[in-house]
Amino acid sequence: MRKYLAVSDLSHLLQQNRAWAQQMSQNDPQFFSDLSKQQHPKYLWIGCADSRVPETQIIQQRPGDIFVHRNVANVVVHSDLNCLSVIQYAVEVLEVEHIIVCGHYGCGGVDAAMHCREHGLIDNWLRFLKDIYHEHQVELDSIPDETQRLRRFCELNVIHQVNNVCHTTIVQRAWDKGQTLAVHGWIYGLDDGIIHDLHHEINSPDKLEVIYQIVRKQQIR
Repeated sequence: MRKYLAVSDLSHLLQQNRAWAQQMSQNDPQFFSDLSKQQHPKYLWIGCADSRVPETQIIQQRPGDIFVHRNVANVVVHSDLNCLSVIQYAVEVLEVEHIIVCGHYGCGGVDAAMHCREHGLIDNWLRFLKDIYHEHQVELDSIPDETQRLRRFCELNVIHQVNNVCHTTIVQRAWDKGQTLAVHGWIYGLDDGIIHDLHHEINSPDKLEVIYQIVRKQQIR
């Protein structure tokens, strides 16, 4: 006989929410009143959907401080209208100053892309990662330890996604307007809770390969 979850099974989460809201109000009586009026985050976080990487918590930020997009393996591709819409809103409306692409070591999506096993629908998404592996196959195949190979693949994935963010017309239009905007590549360690800066930061189109630089058409007068 099929079993269904009762609504009461989630009552503990609602209770914890009320306790959290009460604690926040005690610490700052105006917090929710101010937060409900508008948001002014300086950061857009593009991360993995993994439940072990709670962005606000691991960098000790409060609600309203970070605008967030998460998907499997923190992928940014030109055909993902969901991700592009988040980037556009963050850059053009919220005017964030930093976009952080944060992957994590031991990423299941990146690990799955290293192998040729079938997983279903997600295999189409993992194709983007397989392209990255193919591009760096000589380096990655030279790493004998599979755990270390996966760590390096996770890092290379972040670097590629930073580049992909910067290749968008959204980011390049912002730079063309003189908007202050930098894109950073970070990676998080599940085993120690430490974020590592991959030192791959781009804050102008000059740091991109020429083929990806978008030059605005000159107006004909």
